[in-house]
Amino acid sequence: MDKYKDPTFWAYVAGVEKGLKTVTKVMYKKTFPKCKYCGGKDVVKFGTYNGVRRWWCKNCRRKFIDKDILPKMKTPIEQTTGALSAYYRGMSLDDIGEHLDQQYGNRLTDAGVYNWIKRFTQEAIKHTKTLKPDAGDVWIADETVLKIGGKNTWFWDIIDAKTRFLLASHISTTRTTGDAYALMKMAEQRAGKVPELVLTDKLKAYLDGIELAWGADTKHMPSKGFRAPLNTNMIERFHGSLKGRIKVMRGLRNVKTAKLLLDGWLVHYNFFRSHESLNDKTPAEKAGIKTPIKNWADVVRVKEDKSENILETDEPFIKVFKARASPRIRHKPQKIKKRAKVSISLKGLR
Repeated sequence: MDKYKDPTFWAYVAGVEKGLKTVTKVMYKKTFPKCKYCGGKDVVKFGTYNGVRRWWCKNCRRKFIDKDILPKMKTPIEQTTGALSAYYRGMSLDDIGEHLDQQYGNRLTDAGVYNWIKRFTQEAIKHTKTLKPDAGDVWIADETVLKIGGKNTWFWDIIDAKTRFLLASHISTTRTTGDAYALMKMAEQRAGKVPELVLTDKLKAYLDGIELAWGADTKHMPSKGFRAPLNTNMIERFHGSLKGRIKVMRGLRNVKTAKLLLDGWLVHYNFFRSHESLNDKTPAEKAGIKTPIKNWADVVRVKEDKSENILETDEPFIKVFKARASPRIRHKPQKIKKRAKVSISLKGLR
């Protein structure tokens, strides 16, 4: 019997073919990073530099390395997040640079670290400013003086007594009713509710400010000292931590920079710093806020979610990379006009 006419032979051949395809598929199954800049999938190897693999994106035509480093940065994310956390915990810029040098052999200038802080502080504020806490009915407000640009500037804040969540902060050069009113309305917008009681010191601006903001819906109680059941001890302690941080904080030379760094410190206080009195929880966790951002590492990586994902390909990587030549501008040759010949007659000249 001819084997080519036997159906079992062709079933065997089909099985072998299927097995070969499966083996080939597994052999060529590789992982390639997506482009850090555009998130494109069409990437190819582009040699190595100092033993580190480099890649080339055909979509945006940029080189990048497959390491835990942000685009356009040379420092790994681990070092960047460590510097941010150390800064908001009280370490100076110079001490952070020395620590990175000793730990990783990466000596950075104060300006380099400071640029990181400004950049990722803005990211942290952007991703947390719309989150609403489950605040209680008793809020505590107070103000303290800070030196900004060599001048006395007032820092107002209001905190929730139940969760210790800092609801709002306000910077001004005066202590007027308008400043107190602005603080109350900012806290209302953040919490999404009006408190039943606001505890403050004996500054008269609070009396009119709370009255203008909420009228008879909220009761105002001036503090009667630290030994009273209801007092401003909680917020005074907060101000002590804040002033300790400001002693080594660089950049409080104008109100704009001061507001950015202080808002960053408040994000650190609400979302990243655990409190022993809250059973080692952060104020945000105590206030029932659910967010994927738990620390500064999450803030740094939040923009990398779209670009650092790994693309798994089942097809063999056999494409030949051909760099596209830059378009050339071709100029049409200009025709040179021939000058008309001029004949001069010398007849009659002597």
